[in-house]
Amino acid sequence: MTSAEQQQQQKQQVAEAALAWVRQDSILGVGTGSTVNCFIEALAASGKRVEAAVSSSEATSARLRSHGIEVRELNSTGTLDVYIDGADEFDAYRRLIKGGGGALTREKVVAAASRKFVCIVDESKKVGVLGAFPLPVEVIPMARSYVARQLVALGGQPELRQAFVTDNGNVILDVHNLDLVDPVTVEKHVNNIAGVVACGLFALRPAEVVLMASAAGVREFS
Repeated sequence: MTSAEQQQQQKQQVAEAALAWVRQDSILGVGTGSTVNCFIEALAASGKRVEAAVSSSEATSARLRSHGIEVRELNSTGTLDVYIDGADEFDAYRRLIKGGGGALTREKVVAAASRKFVCIVDESKKVGVLGAFPLPVEVIPMARSYVARQLVALGGQPELRQAFVTDNGNVILDVHNLDLVDPVTVEKHVNNIAGVVACGLFALRPAEVVLMASAAGVREFS
């Protein structure tokens, strides 16, 4: 089995494990990305009923609807039971970097509106210190250059994500080489830059549970 095939198998394994956190007939928050796509497939195949889902991206909404799962706006649902999403990195404190798929702002909103955030990952996403994966920052287009200069002042090297516009009509700066030993402080600093919509650090509110698939099975961090 190739490493890519092994990683795909782990994504499917952890996606199925996440079904245990889904209450029958609940309204579910659903994130974005390849592992989440596996979760949606597993949910549809399980026969487990959910009343509806709130999605973090247009792509996820389309996939949910293709399986006959109703998608509702967060404004009409109130607090959600659980939010299921992946991550690009996580550390021992369940702090995350997210946004490789560009949906970080809506992901952060849906996570905030959920009682519990269950993050599903394969073992390649576990790190000692966050930051090997560049930090995505969603920025209002007119502020791109200003925000980039502020991120340089913080020690990062921002790079515009080419030919990409978020579902909110904004751009993303992927920031390399930021010191994320203290991700809570960095998240606050980046959030406070005028023109930043959201950054991909989930440290102020980390995941309550991380489910990580490996060759040895699914391990829970909580």
